Formats: sequence, C-alpha cells, structure tokens
Amino acid sequence: MTPLEPSAPCPCGLGNPYGSCCGPIHAGSPAPTAAQLMRSRYSAFAIGDPAYLLRSWHASTRPSELELDKTTRWLRLIVEQTEAGGPFDTAGNVTFTAIGRTPDGRFEQRERSRFVREQGSWFYVDGTDPAA
Repeated sequence: MTPLEPSAPCPCGLGNPYGSCCGPIHAGSPAPTAAQLMRSRYSAFAIGDPAYLLRSWHASTRPSELELDKTTRWLRLIVEQTEAGGPFDTAGNVTFTAIGRTPDGRFEQRERSRFVREQGSWFYVDGTDPAA
C-alpha cells in the first residue's frame, strides 16, 4: 500500500486533500453517498488498499480475498452518472470510467456499479458493463 499524506491530492479526482476526502472513509468513517463510496474505492485501488476494498464490499458478493495487480497505475476517474444513492436512499448506481496504465499500455474500465446502504453504511454489490 502507498500511504498518502493528508495534504496530498486525493486520487478520486475531486480536487480535495486526501485527509478531508477519501482518507477518513478509508479510516472507517461512513461514506455519505454511493458516489463517494465509489470514489473511495477507486482511491483504494490507486493506493493499493485491498483491505478497504474488501471491507466496503457487500457480504453477499465479497470475495474471500483480493490481490491487486501491482503493475497497474490508476490515472483518472470520470463519474458519468449517478442514480439515487443519496444520504437517505438505500440503494444506488454509479456509472464511471477509470483510466489506468499497465506495462502493456493505457486502458479504460467502464462500469455501472450497484450499491446498497445498510445500517448507515454504503457497500459495493457488483458492477456491469453499461454497454451490455
């Protein structure tokens, strides 16, 4: 894992310092919306934090372990659409494109992610290709 200083730019791309953006969520504060949970998960991929990714994954679909590809460098996140997923909702969807680079070159991962909120916390359930 690559630890970030609280004053470092948050990888999620909102333009806020990590310490006031995704950092507190990684440390255990609940994300207020499905979109913010999705952004915090992207940031966890960017800094290499599989433990957070597993904690924020819904128990019904969570894998028993998660190994991140250390050769992948995450470059940018584009949130395209949100459906529900607000502070008073119990479910929501976020469509995004994540841009990364591996030794083989640049790539884009586009996904429509599904989230649920249980006992005040948002969880990632699963994702589908929005073009399918």
